[in-house]
Amino acid sequence: MLDTSKVRRPLVLGTVMASMAMIAIEATIVSTAMPQIAGQLGDLHLYAWVFSSFLLAQTALTVVFGKLADLYGRKPVLIFGCAIFVIASVLCGFAWSMPSLIVFRLLQGIGAGAIQPVGMTVVGDLYSLEERGKIQGYLASVWGISSVVGPFAGGLIVQHLDWAWVFWINVPIGILAIVGFQLFLRETIAPAERSVDYGGAILFTLAIAALMTALTETGTTGGVMPALAAAAAFLACAGAFVFQERRAKDPMLDFGLWSKPSIAAVNAATLFSGMSVIGLTTFLPMYVQGVLGQSALIAGFTLTVMVLGWPIGATIAARVFPRFGLRRTLLFGAALLPFGAVPFLLLRPGMSPAIAALGSVVMGLGMGFLSVSALMIVQSAVEWRERGAATASNIFARNLGSTLGAAALGAVVNFNLLRAADGGTPIDLDRVRHLLDRAEGFAVDQATRDALGSSLHVTFWAIFGIAVLTLLLAVFVPAIRHGQASAPSEGKGETREGMDIVAPAREA
Repeated sequence: MLDTSKVRRPLVLGTVMASMAMIAIEATIVSTAMPQIAGQLGDLHLYAWVFSSFLLAQTALTVVFGKLADLYGRKPVLIFGCAIFVIASVLCGFAWSMPSLIVFRLLQGIGAGAIQPVGMTVVGDLYSLEERGKIQGYLASVWGISSVVGPFAGGLIVQHLDWAWVFWINVPIGILAIVGFQLFLRETIAPAERSVDYGGAILFTLAIAALMTALTETGTTGGVMPALAAAAAFLACAGAFVFQERRAKDPMLDFGLWSKPSIAAVNAATLFSGMSVIGLTTFLPMYVQGVLGQSALIAGFTLTVMVLGWPIGATIAARVFPRFGLRRTLLFGAALLPFGAVPFLLLRPGMSPAIAALGSVVMGLGMGFLSVSALMIVQSAVEWRERGAATASNIFARNLGSTLGAAALGAVVNFNLLRAADGGTPIDLDRVRHLLDRAEGFAVDQATRDALGSSLHVTFWAIFGIAVLTLLLAVFVPAIRHGQASAPSEGKGETREGMDIVAPAREA
């Protein structure tokens, strides 16, 4: 149980906000800087792994760290997460190759998997239901500010400083967060009997890593046998994971919950929406800089409008769904995704980046409508006692979609770069690397720029197809009347849609 002193609470909240800021900024600042980083480190075919490794670790360990926080307390888990994130950020700045950066990004993901869910839980422990509306606004402001600061900071850093500062900017924030949790967070740990599904988390990580490897190798020359071996490993690990989850006392993934038609349909749509958005976040900066020839700052702007559109769409959705219903709100958001993807299909060399920004803001609005309505649908589809697991399943689906989307769409780029170009010769990835790393002053022929543009254009078509599939899956979501699920009795719990978690209310 936490010390809920009203003098101490603002200090703890400020510390939680600082720890969240590291993750929020990292989500956008790396996307903007990655073309230059890949240009210097090489191994362009591993580009998407820089994003996927972070998301994989975060997705697999979020549930594990949540349970560890119940067993051993919030404070040690948060301090551990911040320490890992800071150490990994320092190592990322010293990365000497793309594989080393991928490993260090995976460590960052481990830290993020501890910080985000447990930080939200601390807020639920400290503040009553009546107070949380204001507190959620504070936490949302962290993501809103970071969505503006991150892309522009990334653009400024790669233009005027070493790219390592993209990662090192987290270090002072993380150190302050560790000190803050140590000084201000007080708790009495009550005995808890929770079973942590370590086996499930390990098997899940191995299965998804094997699938990502298969996708990556499929898009490279001579990668048929490694891809087949990775696919076999995926099938073996996936089978073992299913067996483990069916026998685990407290499984990482509750198959019974996912078998409910409404939750299955909503989570499937959420998974594919995550794939479409991560594709845009990962590869749009590469197109704007490498093909349109714009600066990293302009590339950051094309992402900023997307992450600004997201909270705007979410705010509007929260206001309009009582009138139009959750299903219609979800369908509207899902329809905005393919509509927003159309401008990317029209992009050509020499066009204004404003076209890309237009598509970004529409897709951001769509994700805002879809994410809020999807979360409320899964929460309304179950009894109160299952809402925590239902909410976690929706977050898990979105994170998993992002993880797989980055790998799958990266394979699309690699395959199209390495297939025969106009002259019948595959494009040398070193030429693409020099194109992205314009600091070297390497004169890149137009054929390389055209090949990159063509490859990314195919990726944009893939994003459009995934967005259409998201809409089709949303059509199968059954209508759920708002307030259908039974409410918690005697004020013992409540749904916290804005926080993406459910927890019992605690008196302040």
